[in-house]
Amino acid sequence: MTRLSNMLRGLGGALLLALAVTGAAHAVQPDEVLADPALEARARAISHNLRCPVCQGESIDDSSAPISRDLRLVVRERIMEGDTDAEVVDFIVARYGEFVLFNPKAEGANLILWLAGPGLLLVGLAGAFVYIRRRADPVAPTELTEGEKARLKDLI
Repeated sequence: MTRLSNMLRGLGGALLLALAVTGAAHAVQPDEVLADPALEARARAISHNLRCPVCQGESIDDSSAPISRDLRLVVRERIMEGDTDAEVVDFIVARYGEFVLFNPKAEGANLILWLAGPGLLLVGLAGAFVYIRRRADPVAPTELTEGEKARLKDLI
């Protein structure tokens, strides 16, 4: 029985190792990688903050969707043409909208979305404070009437 358990532990360890190694894989193809490591690092940083329009939960760097590949190539083209990071992002946003940004800019209509969460949190905390405060207020004791005192004395 110990041989079997040792073998299962070894297989489990090998499986965990395989999952750890493959977890860091990205969808960026070798033919997309720029020759200059500094420019490639810029492209990866920009791609990491752009959402795949198809997958929606993955960055274009992690997605294997064809549109993500096209966007990665556009990012690298713009970098090679000398655009700044902000210009590259603006170029992509102009074509696909702010939806492709994982962190949309906090201005205009987006400002409402940025402030709604903290605002609702404050309203909820204020409501909870008022509720607890009202609940904790002790009711002022009232004096017993003479009839109540007599009845209490009879009961005791």
